[in-house]
Amino acid sequence: PRRLQGGKYLVLFFYPLDFTFVCPTELIAFSEHIPAFKQLNCEVVGVSTDSHFSHLAWNSMPRKQGGLGGVAYPLLADFNKTVSRDYGVLLENDGIALRGLFLIDPEGIVKHMSINDLPVGRSVEETLRLLKAFQFVAEHGEVCPANWQPDSPTIKPDPSGSL
Repeated sequence: PRRLQGGKYLVLFFYPLDFTFVCPTELIAFSEHIPAFKQLNCEVVGVSTDSHFSHLAWNSMPRKQGGLGGVAYPLLADFNKTVSRDYGVLLENDGIALRGLFLIDPEGIVKHMSINDLPVGRSVEETLRLLKAFQFVAEHGEVCPANWQPDSPTIKPDPSGSL
């Protein structure tokens, strides 16, 4: 683990390609939720194996023309595919990344990871819920049951306290 700068959480998410179909729905959804992530002391970074030139063109293009219209977080160009390979999301034969998402705590420890196949996008709302749950556990020491939401009951992680 490597401690993250500023003691922040990080959502590192991979997507297959710029100028495609499902990808812009995800990137725009993450961008629209950046205030919520920032409020939770979390940075967001998107990664694909496209070049930085492709990222710049796609991010600068208006949404009505198939672009992103300027997302509110950085896009990492993993053109040599090292980061995608290191995180285990690279489809070697295709040279593109699966839809991997890694939620990393301020100590650099991966708290959650998920990988979707190419045709299915992710839920930004679920990513925020997981972030809140991991932060709650870190702060309070209690654990979060299935479908936990903020202000829902939690469980003490000991046999007598959980009854």
